[in-house]
Amino acid sequence: MGNLGMTEILLIGVALLLFFGPSKLPQLGKSLGDGIKEFKKATKGLTDDLK
Repeated sequence: MGNLGMTEILLIGVALLLFFGPSKLPQLGKSLGDGIKEFKKATKGLTDDLK
């Protein structure tokens, strides 16, 4: 996670909880995970094409 410490991650989590509410957080996490998965798949495809 780079230079983020436990305190910073906890602060971001609390801010997200206050902003989106507890009912939206699982949905938000799933969307974020799907986006990261698609990004990894796209970059893997690009690196395979370059080889």
